[in-house]
Amino acid sequence: MARRHNGRKRRGRAVNGWLIVDKPTGLTSTAVVNRVKRRYDAAKAGHGGTLDPLATDLLPIAFGEATKTVPYVMEGLKTYRFSLRFGIRTETDDAEGAVVEECDVRPTEDEIRAALSQFTGDIQQTPPIYSAIKVDGERAYDLARAKKPVVLEPRPIYIEDFQLIGYTDADHADFLVKSGKGAYMRSLARDLAQAVGTEGHIAALRRLKVGSFTENDAISLDELDSIGQIAALEQRLLPVAAALDDIPALMLTEMEASRLKHGQPVSLLKKVDLDRIADFAEGDTVLAKGQDGPIALVRYSAGEVQPVRLLNL
Repeated sequence: MARRHNGRKRRGRAVNGWLIVDKPTGLTSTAVVNRVKRRYDAAKAGHGGTLDPLATDLLPIAFGEATKTVPYVMEGLKTYRFSLRFGIRTETDDAEGAVVEECDVRPTEDEIRAALSQFTGDIQQTPPIYSAIKVDGERAYDLARAKKPVVLEPRPIYIEDFQLIGYTDADHADFLVKSGKGAYMRSLARDLAQAVGTEGHIAALRRLKVGSFTENDAISLDELDSIGQIAALEQRLLPVAAALDDIPALMLTEMEASRLKHGQPVSLLKKVDLDRIADFAEGDTVLAKGQDGPIALVRYSAGEVQPVRLLNL
């Protein structure tokens, strides 16, 4: 039970940084975040991208000031590997749902490869009805579970790469996908199966990469639980700026850093500033750094940077 001080519930420790968890199947992303948050006794935590309980995946968990950088992880490309089971469609478009339709047609390997091109680039995708999308203020999956009608409109998504990497037998094929924000692998599997004349659902799913985070950064929940000391736990954290590897950086002078910390813009119009801003485009989000590390996320415009999110590290 949390201690109380002056009648208020203790909120936890100020922990800043990223922990990349290898989420096991059977747990929701929220359940993993809550478990890890308790483990670190952290005051604030969030995650960089929800996945279904069926999936195993890299789940980036942000603590403290790192939660301010979550949107940049969400916007980054993600890499998935999934197994598609042909011939059976389920109500959830994965192996956990009840069977709603079966089909005897099985595509050949060549037919699968020929269909992949229509699912790359900027495409329209209808999300699965068992998803967290809100319909008239209610989650689609709550409506679906209550057997109420759910109508979801197609949405634009981006698929950078879609490869067939394994053709086990006529019933199963394995795929590697690199996608942008908002793409549902369950919908991709469902739609591909229908494009080759049959039905299908995801039998297994794993997220391999989220933004700049990879499997090499990950720790399992069992390994995390085996670490006894808080100090040792904190050694497993990645820095707040680890989520911003793809964002250009700007080194500030002490005076510039002081202005930015007080919410003031920093002008970069002098001739000596040209090298510092050579890689910036109008409207770019930039990570401003001082001698002691990251200071803020800023927006570059009209020869100056304006603070967007201060990082209190």
